[in-house]
Amino acid sequence: MSDATPELRSTLTCPHCGHRATETMPTNACQYFYDCRGCGAVLKPKPGDCCVYCSYGDVPCTPIQESGGKACCG
Repeated sequence: MSDATPELRSTLTCPHCGHRATETMPTNACQYFYDCRGCGAVLKPKPGDCCVYCSYGDVPCTPIQESGGKACCG
Protein backbone atom coordinates (compact mmCIF):
# COMPACT_ATOMS: atom_id res chain seq x y z
CA MET A 1 0.00 0.00 0.00
CA SER A 2 1.25 3.48 -0.84
CA ASP A 3 1.80 6.25 1.71
CA ALA A 4 0.36 8.81 -0.71
CA THR A 5 -3.16 10.06 -0.10
CA PRO A 6 -5.41 9.02 -2.99
CA GLU A 7 -7.11 11.66 -5.12
CA LEU A 8 -10.86 11.35 -4.51
CA ARG A 9 -12.14 13.54 -7.36
CA SER A 10 -12.17 12.46 -10.98
CA THR A 11 -13.64 14.05 -14.09
CA LEU A 12 -15.65 11.55 -16.12
CA THR A 13 -16.03 12.12 -19.85
CA CYS A 14 -18.96 10.46 -21.62
CA PRO A 15 -17.80 8.59 -24.74
CA HIS A 16 -21.22 9.16 -26.35
CA CYS A 17 -21.73 12.91 -26.02
CA GLY A 18 -18.50 14.26 -24.54
CA HIS A 19 -20.20 15.66 -21.41
CA ARG A 20 -17.73 16.08 -18.54
CA ALA A 21 -18.59 15.92 -14.84
CA THR A 22 -16.29 15.97 -11.83
CA GLU A 23 -17.42 13.46 -9.22
CA THR A 24 -16.22 12.21 -5.84
CA MET A 25 -15.23 8.54 -6.01
CA PRO A 26 -16.26 6.02 -3.38
CA THR A 27 -13.33 5.03 -1.17
CA ASN A 28 -14.43 1.49 -0.33
CA ALA A 29 -15.78 0.12 -3.61
CA CYS A 30 -15.71 0.41 -7.37
CA GLN A 31 -18.51 2.16 -9.21
CA TYR A 32 -19.76 -0.06 -12.02
CA PHE A 33 -22.44 2.25 -13.47
CA TYR A 34 -22.69 5.98 -14.03
CA ASP A 35 -25.60 7.92 -15.57
CA CYS A 36 -24.34 10.64 -17.90
CA ARG A 37 -26.01 13.95 -17.10
CA GLY A 38 -25.51 15.08 -20.70
CA CYS A 39 -27.22 12.38 -22.74
CA GLY A 40 -28.54 9.93 -20.12
CA ALA A 41 -26.36 7.02 -21.27
CA VAL A 42 -25.50 4.47 -18.61
CA LEU A 43 -21.72 4.10 -18.62
CA LYS A 44 -20.19 0.74 -17.73
CA PRO A 45 -16.50 -0.13 -17.38
CA LYS A 46 -14.60 -1.05 -20.53
CA PRO A 47 -13.40 -4.67 -20.74
CA GLY A 48 -10.44 -5.12 -18.41
CA ASP A 49 -11.28 -2.10 -16.24
CA CYS A 50 -12.77 -2.43 -12.76
CA CYS A 51 -14.99 0.67 -12.76
CA VAL A 52 -16.22 3.72 -14.68
CA TYR A 53 -13.48 5.92 -13.16
CA CYS A 54 -10.76 3.70 -14.60
CA SER A 55 -12.49 3.69 -18.00
CA TYR A 56 -13.74 7.28 -18.37
CA GLY A 57 -12.14 9.32 -15.57
CA ASP A 58 -8.99 11.42 -15.54
CA VAL A 59 -8.04 9.82 -12.18
CA PRO A 60 -8.30 6.04 -11.59
CA CYS A 61 -10.32 4.66 -8.67
CA THR A 62 -8.89 4.74 -5.15
CA PRO A 63 -8.10 0.98 -4.92
CA ILE A 64 -5.98 1.26 -8.09
CA GLN A 65 -4.26 4.39 -6.77
CA GLU A 66 -3.54 2.76 -3.40
CA SER A 67 -2.06 -0.36 -4.98
CA GLY A 68 0.12 1.55 -7.42
CA GLY A 69 -1.98 0.28 -10.32
CA LYS A 70 -1.34 -3.36 -9.48
CA ALA A 71 -4.71 -4.43 -8.12
CA CYS A 72 -8.29 -3.60 -8.79
CA CYS A 73 -11.53 -3.93 -6.94
CA GLY A 74 -12.93 -7.35 -7.16
